Amino acid sequence: MATYLYETHLHTYPVSKCGRAGVRESIECYKALGYAGVFLTNHFLDGNINIDKSLPYEEKLRFYISDYEEAVKVGEEIGISVFFGVEMSDWGTDFLVYGLPKEWYFAHPEIEGMDRVKQLSLLADSGALIIHAHPYRSYDCIKLFPRHVHGVEVYNGGRNDFENTM
Repeated sequence: MATYLYETHLHTYPVSKCGRAGVRESIECYKALGYAGVFLTNHFLDGNINIDKSLPYEEKLRFYISDYEEAVKVGEEIGISVFFGVEMSDWGTDFLVYGLPKEWYFAHPEIEGMDRVKQLSLLADSGALIIHAHPYRSYDCIKLFPRHVHGVEVYNGGRNDFENTM
């Protein structure tokens, strides 16, 4: 029986401010570790992104997608699958969104600044799979959206044992 490893929550620099490695370095690392693929889920326009947020939506989106497009090229070159995703943020409450192509985001500029519940509903109605990312980070207040997500991230390498156990 074949086993396939996939990284489902990857941030890269320069798009995500928290990215510690560039696109090529990240993709090559996962390939060397034996992964079959990665889901590039950089922080979206509402999160920890390295761009002036006052720029027009399309310009920010083109910057956001630039790491993904580079990752696809590297993936094709070295033989690892790369999938498009986003991490939406709501003041420390984060959601991994899978299954919508980059073109969907260009067609839906209204998503920027939309009420979170309406945004999650639009994403789900459009066919997205939504996973609540690292829901138990050590904050004074934890917000959960159980009626608007399809699952919960249960292990995040960037979190501590208490948060992952919760």
